[in-house]
Formats: sequence, C-alpha cells, structure tokens
Amino acid sequence: MDFRVRIIEWLAEQTSLPQEQLSEWLEVPPQPALGDYAFPCFRLARTMRQAPPVIAASLAKKAPVGQDWLERVEAVGGYLNFFMNRASFISRTISAVLRAETPLAASDEGQGKNVIVEYSSPNIAKPFHVGHAFTTILGHALYKIYDRLGYNAIRMNHLGDYGTQFGKLIVAYRLWGDEAALLKEPIKELLRIYVLFHDQAKDKPELEHQAREAFRNLEDGADEEVKLWKRFRDLSLEAFNSVYERLGVSFDYFYGESFYSDKISEVVNLLNEKEVMVESEGAQVVMLDEYDLPPCIILKSDGTTIYASRDLAAVLFREKTWSFERNIYVVGMPQALHFRQVFSVLDKAGVEAAKRCVHVGFGLVKFPDRKLSTRSGDVIFLEDLLQESVDKTLDIIRRNDQLRQADMSEEEMRQVAEKIGIGAIIYTFLKNGRERDIVFSWDEMLDFDGDSAPYVQYTYARARSILRKAGSDAAVAAADLEQLSLLGNDDEFALAKLIDGYSAAVRKAAQAYEPYMVVRHVTTLARAFNKYYNQTSILRTEDPALRVARLILLQAVCETIRSGLELVGIEVVERM
Repeated sequence: MDFRVRIIEWLAEQTSLPQEQLSEWLEVPPQPALGDYAFPCFRLARTMRQAPPVIAASLAKKAPVGQDWLERVEAVGGYLNFFMNRASFISRTISAVLRAETPLAASDEGQGKNVIVEYSSPNIAKPFHVGHAFTTILGHALYKIYDRLGYNAIRMNHLGDYGTQFGKLIVAYRLWGDEAALLKEPIKELLRIYVLFHDQAKDKPELEHQAREAFRNLEDGADEEVKLWKRFRDLSLEAFNSVYERLGVSFDYFYGESFYSDKISEVVNLLNEKEVMVESEGAQVVMLDEYDLPPCIILKSDGTTIYASRDLAAVLFREKTWSFERNIYVVGMPQALHFRQVFSVLDKAGVEAAKRCVHVGFGLVKFPDRKLSTRSGDVIFLEDLLQESVDKTLDIIRRNDQLRQADMSEEEMRQVAEKIGIGAIIYTFLKNGRERDIVFSWDEMLDFDGDSAPYVQYTYARARSILRKAGSDAAVAAADLEQLSLLGNDDEFALAKLIDGYSAAVRKAAQAYEPYMVVRHVTTLARAFNKYYNQTSILRTEDPALRVARLILLQAVCETIRSGLELVGIEVVERM
C-alpha cells in the first residue's frame, strides 16, 4: 500500500477534487511532531466556502483512524496532519521494495506517449569541453527518468554540424591545415586552425567574406566543401563517442543541423501560406511584436539559413515523425530568447505542437581562476577533466586505509576510482537546481563526507559490506517479512519514509525537469542511514528476529540508493 496515495484517495472522496491536484498540495511537514503528511486546508477555502480551521476540524472527524495504516489525524490551525501507523508503514513499504518485480519508481503513466529529449549537441570540429557536460549529463538523466516512468523516451543529439563557422573552418584548413596533426589529434588540430582564423581575420576582413562563400558553396552541395565537411564531422564523432562511452551516454539519433537543411522549404512554404513572413532589409523574417519578442530571421539577405530556420524544420519533422507528447531542448539559459522566438513563430503559424515544446535551460560552468572561450582556444577538454577526477580519486583511495578493503588489488582500486571519479563529475552537475551555475571545487566534489557522489557511493558500499557479513542477500531477502513489524524507532521510521518517498521524488523530477530532486533524495537517504548505522546496533542486535528485520531494512536502503544513483547515470560501488 502506498500510504501517500491512500491519503490522496481519501481526500478526493471527501472533496471531489482531482487526485492530481491533491497530490501537488499534500506536504511533508518540516518537523515529525507535525505529522508524517500534512494537507493545507486553505487550498479548499474557496470551493468549500469555510475557514481553513473549520475545514480541517471537519475532515479530521471523518478520517479513517483505526485502520491498520493510519494511527491518528490532527487538525492544527488550517492544516490536517496525518500520523501513520509506524509498524504497518515500515513493513508494507520495505516489503513492496523487496518484492517489486519492476525497477523502483517504475510507472506506466507515460505508456504510448513519445517524449523527445534533445541534449549534448556539441559543435562538430570543436572540442567537447567541460561546458558540454552540463547538457549531456542533465539531458541523459532526464531521458532515464522519463524512460522509468514508462514514456517512449527518444534520445536526440542535435549536432552543430552546419552554419557559417564551417565556412571559416574550410577556409582555415585550406590555408593552414596540417594533415599529419589532423590524423593524430583531429579536434585539437581543428581547434588550432579555428582559433588562428579568428586571429588572422582581425587584420584580414576578406577572410570573413571567403568563409561566407565557402558556406554558401556547402549549402549548394559543392563537392570539395561537402567532402571536407563530412571529414570534419566523422573525425569529430569518433572523438565525441569516447567521451559518451565513459559517461555511459548513448543516443537514438544523431540528427544534426545539416539533416534539416533540405527541409527549410517546408518551413518557408508554411510561413508564406500563413502570411506571417515578411521582408526586412532583404531578409525574410517573422515579426513577433505581439509576443514582446524581436523579429525572428528565417532566411538571411543572401538566402542562407540560420539556427532558427533549422530548429523550426526540426519541430515540424519531429511532430510528423513521432507526434510527440513533449519535445524537450536541454540547452543553456543564454539560448532562452532563441527558443521563445522559435516556439512563438510556430504558434503564430498555428502549429499546435509549439505548445508541447519545452526549453530546459541550465546555468554556466565556471572555474574560479579562468574563463572559457573556444575562439581564444582557452578550453578545458571534458575528457581531460574526467581523467583528472578519476586520478585524484585513485590517489585518495590509495592514501586512505579507511576507504578501502585491505585485500583490494590495484585493478579493483582503479575500477572503483573510475566509478567514483566519473560519478563525482555527474553529481556536481545535478546536485542543485539546473539554473544555478556550476563552480568547480575538487575538495567539494571528492569529499567522502560531504554532499557528493563519493559520499553516497561509499555509504552504499558500507551498507553492502554489512549485508555480506550477515550472509547472502538471498537469505536476507527470503526472511520472514512479518518480522519487519518489530521496527519502529524514529530512525527506522525516517528511513522507511524516505524509501517510500522515492517514487514521488522521481515523478516530481520529471514534472519540473529537475533531476536534482532525485539526487537530493538519495543523498538524504544516505545521511539518514549513516545516522542510523552510528546509533543503532545491526549485526550485534541480540534479538535474532530484530536483527533480521534491520538487515531487511538495510537491503531496501541499498536498493533505493542504487536505483536513484543509476537513474541519474552514476554507478554504485559494491565494496571499498
């Protein structure tokens, strides 16, 4: 039984309000003394036409107190506070986790619905730098969350493989390209000549003209330009895939901007048909005054396309192909205006799918002592950052006897360091709301006692160690679950509530496009377990039945932590 759901169902019977609405309003009080769940009755004042305290008192009298799941209900001011039957709550919650035949938090709410998640989207021929980590990690976590909730989640990598910058790169390669360097380290060589182009263009403006000509030739399908462009693209994808593999990230489609270049005519025809496109200084634009937005350029004065043109074509293609429930763009906050314009152009043209497009923005990636810029060549390669994190983690494990088992081999320590080092990077990007900037601090990221992946992963490993000492997991799982009724102290109840609340945290993360809600939940669970572990005897419990009950609780804690970490792309460590 889901106790939260049972409360919502009962409230729906009493108020005739939709369960979805009541679920949003039901709260977890800040203090246990105020109940396990609380419902703010001021939400009902308008429809029931009574004062909130009166509504709370009336509902409290009707509450199904005495049933095995509900101990008591109190009306306090305008709140209705629910107190669960602890033994029943713990027993049912833990039993449900260990008997589950599907992954934790799995749901069929998205069955038959397509959700497209566009993320990562690096620029071809440019380094996969640390700035790309945010969209890649955030987008992949959102994909996994929607997939868990039963949606047909589609992973889309909208490669930046078109535009004027490719004209610049083609010109730069013809002038200064080093074939040997391109074969050895393609991204670094392409970055070198790209930076050189911008340096030279300051004194030689004719280079910009040559670049525009090269891109126009590329759009027209000129053999030489297309051949160079394809080569740059293929070499870049090879380099990107090594990073994706290390992060555990994959995609269903690599539809770059070039994929939509032959679909621009459909956009132009639609906008002309709807009579929303006008000429302005030689360019074709859509005026968006009624949306309080600047005009959106569709075609430049020389007839070439821009980002907006191709994004408009992408929406039309995706709607025609998948009839999506949501089309989610995981792109940085600086692009917010761009997406508002694109969605508004579609809305003005009467495209209903515009209302189902969502821009999921995120903050900046910062280092305390430097700024990042591709044009200046001052970048930090993500691959280098990942390796540095793994190397630092390995060094910490080697130097700290408390963080590893005495019999761990060098190879096992390296495997553990890989999982923790990569996990530390992922956790750093997801531990706070996505719109907050990320400021890197190795001390915080690799703190085994702080809010970090190493802390949660070490907690999981510690709990798994206890289970191994107690015997096989199969024996624990097969134990008589009725013994869970012996549990009921404050710490055990707190753990059970966090385990029970995990599914709700996953659903909220999907609704708000905020994976940090899952990360925060499993971190809180890890802290609650460590508090319990430090204050309560588990293996040395004198009562055999209580010892088994506590081990079963521990196994449920492990299952929930593992599920939450894996849901955001972090691997667990079985032992340290």
